[in-house]
Amino acid sequence: MAFIHQINVSEGGVPKLPVDRAAVDLDGLEGDRQADRKHHGGPDQTLCLYSLEVIEMLRAEGHPIAPGSAGENLTISGLDWATVAPEQRFRIGAELIIEITDVATPCAKNAQWFANGRFSRMSDTKHPGASRWYARVLIPGAVTTGDPVVQITP
Repeated sequence: MAFIHQINVSEGGVPKLPVDRAAVDLDGLEGDRQADRKHHGGPDQTLCLYSLEVIEMLRAEGHPIAPGSAGENLTISGLDWATVAPEQRFRIGAELIIEITDVATPCAKNAQWFANGRFSRMSDTKHPGASRWYARVLIPGAVTTGDPVVQITP
């Protein structure tokens, strides 16, 4: 079963720091904002998601990355990350429904979390299944650490 491992927020920049619970509306996660609104945020990039298992794999390769480091809002455990794709929908907790929109392009601000600054290790083009994903919010709701993440059909 997939679940929320960690919820991450910041006033802009990385790393994002953990909180136990947050409201999510059409504009994003309560208490979170992006420093660069030209390249991040907006309705199709309301949330950034990453896999705990991918983070653990990267750490095993020697990269000093941790949940929240790469700027993801939700660190998810137990989801087959290689199968995540645009237009998939997920219910998180009791109310929140999101739709995957696109992979998140690697950002140079994440170089510090990668050996030799190789942040392209998160590139979906170069390393399929290792990228973060963006999602839009379809139905707002609260999210709590440990909430189930369930794929639903549109």
